[in-house]
Amino acid sequence: MSEKKVILQVKNLTKIYKSGKTEVKALSDVSFDVCEGETIGIVGESGCGKTTLGRSIVRGIDATSGEVLIHTEEGVINFLQATREQMKKYRRDIQMIFQDPYASLDPRMTVFDIISEPLRYNSNMSKKEIEQAVEQIAEQVGLNKAFLRRYPHAFSGGQRQRIGIARSLILQPKVIVCDEAVSALDVSIQAQIINLLEDLQKEFGLTYLFISHALSVVRHISDRVLVMYLGRAVELAETEALFSTPLHPYTQALLSAAPHPDPDVEINRIMLEGEVPNPANPPSGCHFHPRCHYKTEQCEKEYPPFVEKEPGRFVACWNCGACKAAQE
Repeated sequence: MSEKKVILQVKNLTKIYKSGKTEVKALSDVSFDVCEGETIGIVGESGCGKTTLGRSIVRGIDATSGEVLIHTEEGVINFLQATREQMKKYRRDIQMIFQDPYASLDPRMTVFDIISEPLRYNSNMSKKEIEQAVEQIAEQVGLNKAFLRRYPHAFSGGQRQRIGIARSLILQPKVIVCDEAVSALDVSIQAQIINLLEDLQKEFGLTYLFISHALSVVRHISDRVLVMYLGRAVELAETEALFSTPLHPYTQALLSAAPHPDPDVEINRIMLEGEVPNPANPPSGCHFHPRCHYKTEQCEKEYPPFVEKEPGRFVACWNCGACKAAQE
C-alpha cells in the first residue's frame, strides 16, 4: 500500500437483488482502500459486478450491507448511512461519470442547466456565482462557453462526455467513479478524454475509480487494478505487477485474452472451460473452481479469503503459489 493518505474505504460491500424466492448476489463482501490522488482500475467480464460496485459506492443504488467510508476534514463518514442532510453536505465529495454520454444527459435541458444543476441543489451560491463557476469548468474541460445555451443533441459523443465530466466536477469532488467513461467513444476521442481526465487529476488532485473492459486503457491510466469475478474481488495489485505476473488464475486468463498491438507477438491464450456460473446459483467454495486448472478439493468446499499475499497485493485464491510457479 502506498504511503499516501487513504481517502475512501470500501468494507464488505454486498448487494443482493431479490425476485420472489430467488436471490442474486451482484456484490459479495467487496473490500479495498483507495488513496488520495490515485486511480484504481476495476476490471472483469460483463456481469462481474463492476457497475454495481460503482453505483453502490456513490449511492446510485442502495447496497444491502457493508460500508463506504469517506475520509473528510471533519472525520470519517459512512456514506451509506448518511442522512438526507448529511448527503447534501457530503455528496460533493464523491461523483460519477456515466458510460453513455447520450443517455446520461437530459435532452430537455441546456448544457448550462445540466452542469449547474448540482450547484443549484447542493450549494447556496448566487445566480451570478453559478454562471461564473459553470463557465470556468466548461473552459477547463474544453467546452466553448458560447455553446452552454445549446441542447445535448447538438453535440458529438466526445463533447457530450465532456459535459458529463464538467457536471461531475462542478462540486469539486474528491473522488470520481468513471463507469466505462470512454467505451462508447471512437478510439481517437477516447485518447482525448483519457488525456483530459489525467490533466484534471493533476490539476485538482482527483481520485478515480476507473471501471472499464479495455485492459490497455486501464493499464495506461491506473495506479492499481482490482479484478472482479462473479461479484467478488479476486485480486488487487499495482498495475505493472498485476499485468506482468498475475497471481489469480482468473486474472491470468483475463489478461491473456487482451489483444496485443503487435500482430507478430505470440500470445499464450488461456482457454477457460465451461461458462460463467449463474449468480443466482453460484458453485460451492471458490466460484471460479469449475473453470480453474489449479483447483483442489479445498477450492470446491471453501471460499478463499481476500488477503494480502505479498506487500500491497491482495488475492482470493488457495493456490496462487502454484499459479505463480506456472508462469516462471
